[in-house]
Amino acid sequence: MDYNNVFAAKIEELQEKGNYRKFKNMSRVQGKYPRATYRPCKYSQSEITVWCSNDYLGMSNHPDVVRALAETAGQVGVGSGGTRNISGTTNYHLLLEEEIADLHGKESALLFTSAYVANQTTLATLGKIFPDLVILSDEKNHASMIHGIQDARVEKHIFRHNDAAHVEEILRGIDACRPKIIVFESVYSMDGDFAPIREICDLADRYNAMTYLDEVHGVGLYGARGGGVAERDGLMDRITIINGTLAKAFGVIGGYIAADARIVDCIRSYGRGFIFTTSLPPAICAATLKSIQIVRASPDMRARHQERAGALKQKLAGAGIKYRHTPSHIVPVVIGDPILCRNISDALLHVYGIYAQPINYPTVPWGEECLRLTPSPLHSDEEIDHLVEALARVLRNKACNDLLRAAPMESDALAALLEAA
Repeated sequence: MDYNNVFAAKIEELQEKGNYRKFKNMSRVQGKYPRATYRPCKYSQSEITVWCSNDYLGMSNHPDVVRALAETAGQVGVGSGGTRNISGTTNYHLLLEEEIADLHGKESALLFTSAYVANQTTLATLGKIFPDLVILSDEKNHASMIHGIQDARVEKHIFRHNDAAHVEEILRGIDACRPKIIVFESVYSMDGDFAPIREICDLADRYNAMTYLDEVHGVGLYGARGGGVAERDGLMDRITIINGTLAKAFGVIGGYIAADARIVDCIRSYGRGFIFTTSLPPAICAATLKSIQIVRASPDMRARHQERAGALKQKLAGAGIKYRHTPSHIVPVVIGDPILCRNISDALLHVYGIYAQPINYPTVPWGEECLRLTPSPLHSDEEIDHLVEALARVLRNKACNDLLRAAPMESDALAALLEAA
């Protein structure tokens, strides 16, 4: 067996399909978000505007958040020193968990190193706690939820996306005495649509099921205090377990669950992804606590965020650029071809100084490749206009698109092509 040939063949397969992922080397500059410095090679750099970040509110650059991290690191050091059980629990962790629980109106919360780990660990652990559990999962749930459901090793049913009638159809066929949980997201990050949370909660009540809501793309952005879509809709008390992230709207790193104290204690006590993982650094916890406090007290920031998303959609429509109409802050411009999507992204970056990462399989299904645009409160009218004008120029010329679709292109070739278009 020639192992290297197997690895090489798998990479070549991705490259031929236009699905090979290349990382962009960039550095954001404190106080200049959404501007960043792009370094295509060791000896070259340029200023770009980031249009695809999940740092939805730019909180990673907020001076008070940065200060909280720096001051805490200066006081207690960098790492936590261990797992939560072995020297890795500090007052910073406990204060942050209290803040998160209060944000979601729950008795308790539990920190994880990421929302992925929180989803995977919690759902897998529920399968160990309830061996007879039945999990109902939306077909478009995140990979971390799918991972956790697979690890739970219990009976599962996949329901059609956001289809409450299908959920009820499945529930009707399950023994009323068996434990059940409905697993879904509040905002689906690639489609930008909202879940029918109220309808799902009504079904959970009717059929005695638990609910598990991933608020990763909603927390900080919706609700009077930033508790997410469930808070906006007055439904937080009807959700059994809420999952969220500290890495998107709050601009730091980490994930969590929030629920009744007994549920959190069970996950804390049985969840391997929590028990055997070094805890978040105390300075990260301090910075996140400060970020949550700022975001909670800033409804104007959320309003500005929604206004910027609306302004971008309006400009795209005015320029005749097709995008998926969504009710949320996520604006997908569907390209539908992996190589074309990647080359359009490269053209925007190298020629126009615009970074919009191509989203390809497996993040989206084949044929739904897109540029996922995420406007922030800090994107200006001028930056929106520049993005729309650049997109229009790249997309409107058929000859240009045929060449962009054909094969990967270097930046000089892209620039020459667009100049001639």
